[in-house]
Amino acid sequence: MRIVSLSGCAVIVMLWFGQASPAFAQTDEIQVYDATIAPTGTFNLTLHNNFTPSGRTAPEFPGGIVPDRSLNGVAEWAYGIAPWFEGGLYFPLYSITRDGSVLYNGLKLRALFVTPDAAKREFFYGVNFEFSFNTPHWDARAHTSEIRGIVGAHLGRFDFIFNPIVDNSWNGFSNLEFVPETRVAMALSERYKVALEEYDDFGTVSHFLPAAKQSHQLFAVVDINTKLAAIEAGVGAGLTSASDHWVIKLILSRDF
Repeated sequence: MRIVSLSGCAVIVMLWFGQASPAFAQTDEIQVYDATIAPTGTFNLTLHNNFTPSGRTAPEFPGGIVPDRSLNGVAEWAYGIAPWFEGGLYFPLYSITRDGSVLYNGLKLRALFVTPDAAKREFFYGVNFEFSFNTPHWDARAHTSEIRGIVGAHLGRFDFIFNPIVDNSWNGFSNLEFVPETRVAMALSERYKVALEEYDDFGTVSHFLPAAKQSHQLFAVVDINTKLAAIEAGVGAGLTSASDHWVIKLILSRDF
């Protein structure tokens, strides 16, 4: 089966979901998707952790986690179902707050559809659907979801990747929130890459927030492929007053 109906599938699911409001939760996964999936019949484990040494000192909603000096993370379990399809489970999703509290934040289910062998293609694309079950301190809404498009190109030593994402909390199509991600990377060798990544939150698709209230975070990233695991580490700086000032991320990934 070929991925000839991704765009149609995305439209159908967007119309089905078609309901959202601005996101108020923190982020457990800071990663631009490049359409690479686990080989068919293979399990993959990815550990995401990000720490905010200098961030917002007030929660986004009453009872929420304060971003400043918090550590957020999740174990992402994935399985290659077909050359074009990977299923995933994010569990457990957790936080360690600045007062030392250890909190369980919920779980997520994922379905990722891509062009097969994306890493070997000059042009690649895909679409990812996530369904989240949230605890009250992680998100003001018990159920949310994400629709993530994936478009990119490998041009020589350079990668150009764009993830147009809409966050959805089941509150009307006009309230879908536009939170795109962008990555430009350069291979230094077979083992090392350096990259710039930007993570943005513009507000709802029907009414973007004023520039000062938008969140924009720019990360400097290094990727290292080792025999034990793939490593992605980065430091992000907030570009607006609505963004966390500094965020550090670390991603470890391995196939089994």
